[in-house]
Amino acid sequence: MILSSLLGGLAIGLASGLFIVSCGHIAGISGIFGKWIRGEWGDHAWRLAYITGLLSPPLLWRLTGHSSTIHFNGGWLQAALGGLAVGVGTALGNGCTSGHGVCGLANQSPRSLLATLTFMATGMLSVFVMRHVLQLTGLL
Repeated sequence: MILSSLLGGLAIGLASGLFIVSCGHIAGISGIFGKWIRGEWGDHAWRLAYITGLLSPPLLWRLTGHSSTIHFNGGWLQAALGGLAVGVGTALGNGCTSGHGVCGLANQSPRSLLATLTFMATGMLSVFVMRHVLQLTGLL
């Protein structure tokens, strides 16, 4: 588990570095995908290639007979609220964890450091509230 996490992190860092060097773009999925779905294509070929590269590995994994099970103990309302919170957060923060946390920190951006610290603190607070406040009070 630790080795696969380390290798995954190295692969993300290497891919992000290669992406900015080869294409000149930050590998931030919220900006790439957000502009793509709003029709702000610009040079759309690289956006389509990037999104295809994100979506194809799990599909290829599944086609080769492997399967993965995702366990989610919440309902559709929790999933929808979580997705809405992430969407609003990335819009307010002008980016997501990949753009700020990987690329922005590598560029020593103070704004990205603040955004990443905010992501982490909000995530920790959310887990604490869900696990220790709402469950103990019976609200969840």
